[in-house]
Amino acid sequence: MSGRDPLCPPHRARQGAALTLVFAGVLVAGAVTGAFPDPGHPARRTTTVPVGAARDEGVREAAARAMADGTSPMEAAERAVSRSGDRWGAVYSEGEYQEFQDSLDGRYTGVGLSAAREQDGRIEVTEVRPGSPAAAAGIRTGDRLRSVDGARADGLPVTEVVARLRGDADDAPAGTTVTLGLQRGTRAWSETLRRATLTTDSVSVRRLSVRTTLIRIAAFTKGTGAQVREALRAAPAGDGIVLDLRGNSGGLVTEAVATASAFLDGGLVATYDVDGAQRALHATPGGDTTRPLVALVDGGTMSAAELLTGALQDRGRAVVIGSRTFGKGSIQMPTSLPDGAVAELTVGHYRTPSGHAVDGRGITPDLEAGDGVLRRAETVLTGLGDAD
Repeated sequence: MSGRDPLCPPHRARQGAALTLVFAGVLVAGAVTGAFPDPGHPARRTTTVPVGAARDEGVREAAARAMADGTSPMEAAERAVSRSGDRWGAVYSEGEYQEFQDSLDGRYTGVGLSAAREQDGRIEVTEVRPGSPAAAAGIRTGDRLRSVDGARADGLPVTEVVARLRGDADDAPAGTTVTLGLQRGTRAWSETLRRATLTTDSVSVRRLSVRTTLIRIAAFTKGTGAQVREALRAAPAGDGIVLDLRGNSGGLVTEAVATASAFLDGGLVATYDVDGAQRALHATPGGDTTRPLVALVDGGTMSAAELLTGALQDRGRAVVIGSRTFGKGSIQMPTSLPDGAVAELTVGHYRTPSGHAVDGRGITPDLEAGDGVLRRAETVLTGLGDAD
């Protein structure tokens, strides 16, 4: 899922993708470090976390000077972040930051489409949310998304495409419109949709076959770990589990750890550093360690989803199937700016239990699979069940 105006500076483009994906960045860092102890806590808006300093102070000072000069503090902060060379550094307006807060409760602005990029670069609709503007317009799973507001979609990262759908570059609110170029078979047409405030279901469950339950996690929002535990309890005895993390852009690290705890009996989930200080994340004891487990990943599996994947793979709990994950293993910390905006800069990186660095590398699956990945997963589960 995601998109952006090519005229925007690169870090603004990444910001839009993060907002569309909702969870890559500041929410992850806040959950890891405790900078955001509670979604409604005032500290979410006001806490300034020291960031190894010079870069953080440089951004704050640039914003303060701009405000004193009567120019835009946010634009000055963006230039400072861009000059820092921080790949994931970004500046968020107060409204954008509010989107992050809303996203913790599963709310977002959009049209109700999920998308994936095919091997040939085409963008295909993979899900249409019932009751959404996209559903009302008759858009279906499998339709090709050719353009967004006249801009060609083919070849773009899927994050960029969905950010265009959401209107992140313009902070587009619910009620604004977006025009999609679509194709179904030989039919090509355009639809103008009106964005709406939608809610997400981060966890969905369905039966794949007589002995297989699929649990899909779209993102790690508040309560995801508890939902996964409940899905495991409700799955019929003897079922193997397919944990679908494809297209999962990450989210709250606390929820990724809680999800890991559903499948592990305690132990290490990941290590990470913040400004050189080494820390660790551990699962709580008592998870279900008996059911055969396969995890599905792809190039859209990011951040906290990669953290979970690495833990399950390194601990020998799951066979990972799919394609190499995105490679977002860095930690950002937020700092407030004079005009209410928030800047985030990278302060550290996490590693899997075996010490594998994820950032820029991703996680390599145990078995490569593209088309037919679900059939492959069921075959592997059958073998795991026989081994037990």
